[in-house]
Amino acid sequence: MLAAERRARILDEVRGTRIVSTEALSRSLAVSGETIRRDLVGLEKQGLLARVHGGAAAPSIGTAEEEASFAERASSSREAKDRIGRAAASRVRPGQTVVIDVGTTALAVARALPMDLRATVATCSLLVAAELADRPNLEILVSGGRLRSGDMALSNSLAQAFFADLHPDLAFLGSGGVAAGAGLTDYHLDEAMVRRSMVKNAAASFILADSSKLGRVVKHRVVDLSQVTGLITEQEPPADIRSAFDAAGGQVVLA
Repeated sequence: MLAAERRARILDEVRGTRIVSTEALSRSLAVSGETIRRDLVGLEKQGLLARVHGGAAAPSIGTAEEEASFAERASSSREAKDRIGRAAASRVRPGQTVVIDVGTTALAVARALPMDLRATVATCSLLVAAELADRPNLEILVSGGRLRSGDMALSNSLAQAFFADLHPDLAFLGSGGVAAGAGLTDYHLDEAMVRRSMVKNAAASFILADSSKLGRVVKHRVVDLSQVTGLITEQEPPADIRSAFDAAGGQVVLA
């Protein structure tokens, strides 16, 4: 197959599915992954697709290079985030150990927890910890790590080790983007790695994402959608995201 024909086939695949993995393209076109990666570099230079971790996405999918500031995110979609926070908090039962991640929607979960809840909350967010610090019946565990301002997020190997040694009942995960092919993605590499530790040992894990995050792919892959229990969002997600959760036996919770 000529390179031009192969690249045309790649574009057809990306346009049809919106996101496709390098591995899938390698299988379908019977060429090496390295050949596919060179093709993707060339097509991206032409503005015909956007490379993402492990594959490629159609340019119409959000691939923002930089995350908006905490202040900007805190003031946007506030009603949706509050609804998601309440829906997540309603799943927490007394006596459980719960992980609450970083981000504005994760902070909404902390605010929505019942004032008299008796439980353990583990977090890598100093904002979440501060929000819950005065709750007399909560035990608050805070990871170590390097501090990122704005979200007041802790990450690096110390945070990863903290969550690797924890076996929570529930984990509520922040998100940079959620897409059927790319899965859960994030802007910050260290924080993506910390989230993987959260998911690995949690009995149940839910992505928190308002509708603006759905169909978006950002820099760093966290996990496939099949690796989490479900998604909590405020409106019906795109059909391909719904289908991905249905195929994996996951839940989509509409707040």
